[in-house]
Amino acid sequence: MSDDAAPTPSTGPTTGSGPEAPAGSTPPSGQASASPQASTRTADPLRGSRTSGIWVAVVGLGLVLLLLVIFIAQNTQTVNVAFLGWEGTAPLSVTLLAAAVGGLFLAVAAGTLRILQLRRRVRRDKRA
Repeated sequence: MSDDAAPTPSTGPTTGSGPEAPAGSTPPSGQASASPQASTRTADPLRGSRTSGIWVAVVGLGLVLLLLVIFIAQNTQTVNVAFLGWEGTAPLSVTLLAAAVGGLFLAVAAGTLRILQLRRRVRRDKRA
């Protein structure tokens, strides 16, 4: 049997609070801690933060960039492109990426207009 599984003998009743509690121990679930900040810190030591959110975003964008480079490298053949009377030739990957960026700008414009509309409505409702 390992040492981790063996029960340790108790030297006396401990409640998890007071001077007999070992340093660094947490109070039993029925007891409240002395300060709300302390309970928040001990409740979830691995909680998310802005830094962790930025790290996830950087890793995600790095993966997207890698996939983009692979896409460009595999689609180098030249195609004919026509748009509103303009005609020319360009690599397939460049034309597809330009179309995707154009669609992204349209989506951002629509989303921004909707956010502004909702903010205006909230401000108007607060005044009333």
